[in-house]
Amino acid sequence: MRFLVVSRLLCILLLCFCIFFVEAQANFAPHFFDNGVGSTNGNMALFSLPEDTPVGSHVYTLNGTDPEGDPVSYHISFDPSARSVFSVDPNFGNITLVEELDREREDEIEAIISISDGVNLVAEKVTILVTDANDEAPSFIQEPYVVQVPEDIPAGSSIIKVHALDKDTGSGGAVTYFLQNVHTTKFALDRHSGVLRLRAGATLDYEKARVHFVTVVAKDGGGKLRGADVVFSTTTTVTVNVEDVQDMAPVFVGTPYYGYVYEDTLPGSDVLMVVAVDGDRGKPNQILYSLLNGSNGDFEINETSGVISVMQSPAQLRREVYELHVQVTEVSSAGIPAAQAMVPVTIRIVDLNNHPPTFYGESGPQNRFELSMYEHPPQGEILRGLKITVNDSDQGANAKFNLRLVGPGGIFRVVPLTVMNEAQVTIIVENSAAIDFEKFKVLTFKLLAIEVNTPEKFSSTADVVIQLLDTNDNVPKFTSHYYIARIPENAPGGSNVVAVTAVDPDTGPWGEVKYSIYGSGADPFLIHPSTGIIYTQPWASLDAEATARYNFYVKAEDMEGKYSLAEVFVTLLDVNDHYPQFGKSIQEKTMVLGTPVKIE
Repeated sequence: MRFLVVSRLLCILLLCFCIFFVEAQANFAPHFFDNGVGSTNGNMALFSLPEDTPVGSHVYTLNGTDPEGDPVSYHISFDPSARSVFSVDPNFGNITLVEELDREREDEIEAIISISDGVNLVAEKVTILVTDANDEAPSFIQEPYVVQVPEDIPAGSSIIKVHALDKDTGSGGAVTYFLQNVHTTKFALDRHSGVLRLRAGATLDYEKARVHFVTVVAKDGGGKLRGADVVFSTTTTVTVNVEDVQDMAPVFVGTPYYGYVYEDTLPGSDVLMVVAVDGDRGKPNQILYSLLNGSNGDFEINETSGVISVMQSPAQLRREVYELHVQVTEVSSAGIPAAQAMVPVTIRIVDLNNHPPTFYGESGPQNRFELSMYEHPPQGEILRGLKITVNDSDQGANAKFNLRLVGPGGIFRVVPLTVMNEAQVTIIVENSAAIDFEKFKVLTFKLLAIEVNTPEKFSSTADVVIQLLDTNDNVPKFTSHYYIARIPENAPGGSNVVAVTAVDPDTGPWGEVKYSIYGSGADPFLIHPSTGIIYTQPWASLDAEATARYNFYVKAEDMEGKYSLAEVFVTLLDVNDHYPQFGKSIQEKTMVLGTPVKIE
């Protein structure tokens, strides 16, 4: 029994020793401190970081401890397929951002952080949230924006909707729309929906503008980026193609129309072609031609081509000149007659090359044309008072001739220089300065028309006589820039001083000169307004000892206020009109012997 008790005691002692030995050898693992929302110290739980944080920034500090108080080290790692966004100081736990963040590409970053005491390693998987910064600009989608719009679309109608996306969140992702040139465009834009409309009161016109380019700006609501408030915007262009609608009458091309039937022309021959086009160029209607009146069956027109043909021989035609009226009618796609237009056509009956070019006035052939005009007309002005037509009644090359002016060169020019059959002659001012009434009262030159390609070189001339009328284009000019006069100081009032002269080459009242004087030195003088004679004022009392010289200005002015100036210098000649005078009637001096005394 005693042996059993002793054995049990020994076993208990041995067990307690073993337990004490094991406890003495145990080592507990380190652990991180927990952190709250917004804390930058602990185990990175609930940690978030703005995407515009600069690379190299210290963003967090890992913090933990070891139960035995042993030194700890810190580590961070990432999935092999992910970026290594952070680095850590193993001794202090300072975490540094080493790569740029982009919330729009990666809004969460998963990492494994660990703490070690050299024996035990504790690892935790953490998720860092990347918060937004306003670093994205709006981007238009579904570009390009091209729309077809009929020209008769009502004002206020919707045309197209633009849409832009901003990847940012909050106000930085809210997009509004604006027009770049809101005051110069026909369009309006809803700032929230991006719907483009035709502005109230505005209209589109295909014939004036077939396309409009509208610049639309998309702007975000702004936000913080690296501590600053920023707003991003982007632009796009909306191309508005205007579609034509039937709202224009047909238009004749190549007017006026003149045709000629010669003595050898056969019945059924083409005389000339009239051409009309639909004013609506985008969707033109078919054009049909017809003769309204003036033909009397002597001429016909092709309904589709517009070619006018003579149906009689020239010997059977009853008039020398036919005034035809051609009507053109649009026919819609449904076959319904629409808009119409009319044009006159003049057809002359002429024979072969036996007519020289001939000048015509308003009442028939004329070889002298007269015109009155004011001098110095504007450069490029047309002499509208000359109604001159030139005509050669021959056919083809026989009716081609040149026009030119013969006489004073470079003053006028004539257009056209080359004529086929007939033309209105226009004379244009080429050198306004040379058309000067003071140089020429009459300008005379000849207008020459001479055939170009005929052996006969038929020609004719007409005299053009231009009577020039004067204008007030000159300023009165003095014969000298200054006048010098000398008069004795005792000259009585009303004495002649000097006569000034100014000349104005204009005629009539414009050439009449009126004189006046002014200036600080002009008070003792007056001038005759017509003769230019300068007198002393009747009350003037001149004194060379007080004022020896006067100068003032004289003005020559015409009736319209054009004037010039000259300067007048008047010198007073001294006369012996003063006695010597002592400075004082009684002068007392103290005299020192041997020193002179001065008496004044």
